[in-house]
Amino acid sequence: MSMRLVLRGREPRWLAPVLVLVAVVIVYLLTAGPIRGAGANPQAAYQRYIVTPLTQTTSLTEVVLAAIPILFTGLAVAVAFRSGYWNIGAEGQFLAGAIGATAPGLYLPNLPGPLAIPLALVAGALAGVLWSLVPALLRTRYRIDEVVTTLLLNPVALLLVQGLLNGPWRNSTSGFPVSNNLGAGYRMPLAIPGSRVHLGVVIAAVLAIAIWLVMSRTATGLRARAVGLSPDAARFSGISVRKTLLRSALISGAIAGLGGADQVLGVGHKLSQEVSSSYGYTGIVVATLGALTAGGVVLVALLLGDITVGAQNASLVLQLPPQMGEIVSSLLMLAVISMLVLRRYKVSWRRDRSGALAAADAPGGGGAAGPPGPPGSVSAAQSHDPASALPSMTASTAAPDSVSRAVSPPASAADIASPGAPSSSKTPLEQQLSTPDATVGTPGEEETV
Repeated sequence: MSMRLVLRGREPRWLAPVLVLVAVVIVYLLTAGPIRGAGANPQAAYQRYIVTPLTQTTSLTEVVLAAIPILFTGLAVAVAFRSGYWNIGAEGQFLAGAIGATAPGLYLPNLPGPLAIPLALVAGALAGVLWSLVPALLRTRYRIDEVVTTLLLNPVALLLVQGLLNGPWRNSTSGFPVSNNLGAGYRMPLAIPGSRVHLGVVIAAVLAIAIWLVMSRTATGLRARAVGLSPDAARFSGISVRKTLLRSALISGAIAGLGGADQVLGVGHKLSQEVSSSYGYTGIVVATLGALTAGGVVLVALLLGDITVGAQNASLVLQLPPQMGEIVSSLLMLAVISMLVLRRYKVSWRRDRSGALAAADAPGGGGAAGPPGPPGSVSAAQSHDPASALPSMTASTAAPDSVSRAVSPPASAADIASPGAPSSSKTPLEQQLSTPDATVGTPGEEETV
């Protein structure tokens, strides 16, 4: 008996939630040992990770603040992936957007807020577009894999940030590799008074709603999804695959660049090498877990923000290492993705009888040898194998007439009633094999679970 995985014809609706719960249980079992080894109770640690940040107003606003940058990068990756453009460069586009927003803040510091903030946001979005333009053109014109080109541009963007901070944008007062503070007009207004949540959360929410409407309710979204599902079928139906991929790549870069600009204006108020804590790479996980939908991206971004704030709380109260939160979130993402991939398959068990049949036919096999039958007769084991029955059929047709008459069946009533009709001298087995509708048993049976 052997086991294999086969694709499901239809997926039950209850399967995905159950698999997510299974993934959570797996992560809890995997991390319970290290947490207990660090001197804390696993149940108390997970309560701090997930429940505690949602029970207090201050920590809840911090959850929203932590979710804003990965919400931008998650939406950017979701737009690209949905169209079949595998943008792995959201990290570099995020950094490019941060550079683009910093430039007007340093060279035009006296602009008022109503002009400064839109200018910085537009500059960040355009920087993200420019950073994603080269890989997009290489993909659409020369069919160069965008996974490689976008990924390789991420460290280039980081080196560009470091070069600027160690060169013309170095802090003029302290000499540290950080930029000067931006002008007062470039400070993002607060969305929730008394907290650090800035207007970027509103921009991200509006952007998520707009992406959902475009992708699910417009012809543009339908074309993008068609190209993502099957480029050849989309091209056959008249859709310009090249233009669709280029448009999706540039929009994805603009969203990621907008996230970088929002991070500079709303949190740092200056450019530093730590402006991105791998938000672009986290956005890939967020988009994948969110099923490439705007609503799913929002929920997953809030979940990761919850774990991030909870890890800080657990580090202070339970003395757990702050890296434990990253371990929990990484394992959770990996387990959930694995479960969601496996939901497309089902387990199939296969019973193999060919070995047993071969043992029965072999000399000295497990079965008792019976007396030899008349010429043309077929053994029980050979009746399951058409190849072993063919020699018997040949011997039957080549035997003398007396032998053929001895093994042929008696004439039926229909033959007696119509003496002029030609009679068949074939044995029952020959008639079965010569019948077009005859089926031959397969050596194995398959049961699907």
